[in-house]
Amino acid sequence: MNNANDNTLDLYRARRRESTAVVTVLGRDQKGIIAKVSAVLYEYGVNILDLSQTVIGDVFNMVMLVDVGSGDFNAIQTRLETLGETICQQIRIQRSAIFDAMHRV
Repeated sequence: MNNANDNTLDLYRARRRESTAVVTVLGRDQKGIIAKVSAVLYEYGVNILDLSQTVIGDVFNMVMLVDVGSGDFNAIQTRLETLGETICQQIRIQRSAIFDAMHRV
């Protein structure tokens, strides 16, 4: 690749990085968790890029990589936290850059 293409790709990645976030869900397993979280994300036009979920015993854990686009991050965050209280799950959303910085070794 030449330098101009490298710069274009870097700019694309930087813009994409600004709009991506990590959603985590932790709590007692129950039916409909993924559906309910996904419904809230859909409501705000958020695109799910990747998802991993595990159930160990009765403990549910899910991590989602999402693209919030130009959506209102604070509104999404508040809505997910409210949902978490409603369904007795700990639901957090963090911008990818902050998540990466917190987990950098």
